[in-house]
Amino acid sequence: MSNSDSDSDSEFSKSWVEWFLSIKGNEFFCEVDEEYMLDFFNLTGLNAEIPCFQEALELITDNLGTAQFPFIQEKHRRKEFGVCPRVLCANNPLLPVGIYDAPKQHPVVLYCGLCEDIYNVRQNKYKVIDGAYFGTTFPHMFYDTFPALKTRNTNPDPHELRYEPKIFGFKVHSIAKLHRWQDDNVKKEKLLIDRLSKNS
Repeated sequence: MSNSDSDSDSEFSKSWVEWFLSIKGNEFFCEVDEEYMLDFFNLTGLNAEIPCFQEALELITDNLGTAQFPFIQEKHRRKEFGVCPRVLCANNPLLPVGIYDAPKQHPVVLYCGLCEDIYNVRQNKYKVIDGAYFGTTFPHMFYDTFPALKTRNTNPDPHELRYEPKIFGFKVHSIAKLHRWQDDNVKKEKLLIDRLSKNS
C-alpha cells in the first residue's frame, strides 16, 4: 500500500468519525484511541454480540490513522453529559453508563461519581441511545484512571454528601425509620392474613 493510499484511508476514517460525531444527538459519543480498540481486554464478549465481529474489527482498524484522539475527560471537564440533579452534588459532572452490557435492554443513563447514583437522561434525543454502547463498566474505569475527577476539589466531609432529615434542628433517629418500616410490614401482613382467612 502506498503512502497516498494510507493517507486517503486515514482521511476517510477521520472524516467519517467527524461526520458521525457532528450529527445532532451523537454528542455523548467521542473518538476512541486506536490502542484502546486493539486491546483484547476491551473487546471481551463482543464477538458473541456482534455478527461477523472479526471482519468488522478489521474493517474499522484498517481505516484508522495513528493520530491521537481527544479523550473523554475533556467532555467530562466541560460537563457535556450534564450535571447531577442532586442538590448536595453541587453540579458534579455526569458520565454515560449502561444498566446492562447486552444491547437493546435499556437506554443510556447518567452516573454521578460523587453520589454514585444513576439518573435518566433528560433530553429526548439521548433517550434512544442504547446503554450497551457504554456498558456497565465505563464510568468506573474512567474514574479508576482519573481518580481526581471523581470528587470535588474541596474534599467535602462525607456526611455533607448525605441529606439527613431533621425536625426542629434535631436529626431524626434512624431507629424511627426502622420502626415505621416494621409498622408498615405488620399492617401488610395483617391484611394478607385477613385476605387468606376469608378465602379459605
